[in-house]
Amino acid sequence: MTVIVAGHLTMAPDDREEFLRGHRHIVEESRKAPGCVDLSISPDPLDPGRVNIFEHWESPQTLDDWRSVAPPPKCDVQINDGSMYKHDVAKSGPPFDA
Repeated sequence: MTVIVAGHLTMAPDDREEFLRGHRHIVEESRKAPGCVDLSISPDPLDPGRVNIFEHWESPQTLDDWRSVAPPPKCDVQINDGSMYKHDVAKSGPPFDA
């Protein structure tokens, strides 16, 4: 069973670039971690105070293993709001029917 962690965080628009810079090393290291299929922390194209987060892991165990050794962020930005969910995925397939 794969795991998806997805959602968004909001902050002051002036803090977004600092947040992204402060998390870049986490994205780089995560993508090298065993079991990481993909990971992205990116600016929202419409909301200047929003960051979108997407993580795809091979299993709950690989996610837990990563979280036990993941480096901390290199910034201290105030998060105003957000919504993040972990999804246990039992089945995957193409996004569009052929």
